[in-house]
Amino acid sequence: MEVRIAVSKIKKYATSTSGDTVEVIERPNGGISIVLADGQSSGRGAKWVSSFVVRKVISLLAEGVRDGAAARAASDALFTERQGRVSATLNILSVDLQTNTVVITRNNPAPVFIACNEEITCLEDESIPIGIYRDTRPIISEITLEMDLSVVMYTDGITHAGSRYGESMDSMTCLQALLIEGENPTAKTIADSLLKHAIQLDQGRPTDDISIVALRVISNGGDKIRRMMIQLPISP
Repeated sequence: MEVRIAVSKIKKYATSTSGDTVEVIERPNGGISIVLADGQSSGRGAKWVSSFVVRKVISLLAEGVRDGAAARAASDALFTERQGRVSATLNILSVDLQTNTVVITRNNPAPVFIACNEEITCLEDESIPIGIYRDTRPIISEITLEMDLSVVMYTDGITHAGSRYGESMDSMTCLQALLIEGENPTAKTIADSLLKHAIQLDQGRPTDDISIVALRVISNGGDKIRRMMIQLPISP
């Protein structure tokens, strides 16, 4: 098997920088983790918050700390730093090769979707952002790493897409259509397609920062090479 992960993100229209931060780290005991945070509000202030949270989580994961403990520590650190006046949503998506599982850690009201064999499960148990209260606990789900597994998580820019124009985005229906009609879509296709639809609902002017992480488990192509590709548009 081979795990493919893609991230697609865009900043809020007419802002200088995105308030979302995404980082990837190899787990010291085997595997990889993607950490996604969305700072309260937008712009530079939100970017500081999300970067603060992600750096804290990444540093702890690098030391072998469990995902849930890293999320709680990041929440306490943000609470202490800003005295409970600032919040952030946090998602950690980990491929743990010690247990051969995918671990999903949520401090985010936005759902996470899990798909396997065209059947989609929505993880939407109540989950609150970090930083407002001390000892805020995440919702943790663990699923077996298997062929054709897909996981999609995102920030609330997807949830708010189209709201300015009286529309909303049905993420589950969009994902279902991609999996059924898309002829085995790649992680990149899933992330890009969901982002494109959200931007269309916002009529080309995103009302919030949007970040999407998509994971797919596929058959191994044969080689043992690990690859990462990054695409960064630069304004003239």
